[in-house]
Amino acid sequence: MPTAEAQKPITQTKPAPQRAASSPKKAVIASGGKQYIVQEGEVLEVELLGEAKTASFEPLLVIDGEKISIGTPHVEGVKVNAEILELEVKADKVIAIRYKSKKRVHKRRGHRQRLSRIKVVQII
Repeated sequence: MPTAEAQKPITQTKPAPQRAASSPKKAVIASGGKQYIVQEGEVLEVELLGEAKTASFEPLLVIDGEKISIGTPHVEGVKVNAEILELEVKADKVIAIRYKSKKRVHKRRGHRQRLSRIKVVQII
């Protein structure tokens, strides 16, 4: 007959995950009525911007490792600089259909949003 010690389940303890020494700096920016969480080197599409080659945004929130700065409404002394990779990119077409059965009423409309593709260069 097995002893009580042999019937105990074997448990292994895992070491606690360690955080990276320096996590990338992140920021929340507003563009075109929307808010985006960005970090350096990230490429994203925002509402159509002007003809300039670069753009700068005032962040609403900055995350720098363990330190979080919340703006009222913007964080003072911090800028997010980005370069415009493509001035105009078209999003996928959105189709809206209005239809009433047995009434011979049908209407189809389409829309393609114009966007700009940017790359976040630095958060300073």
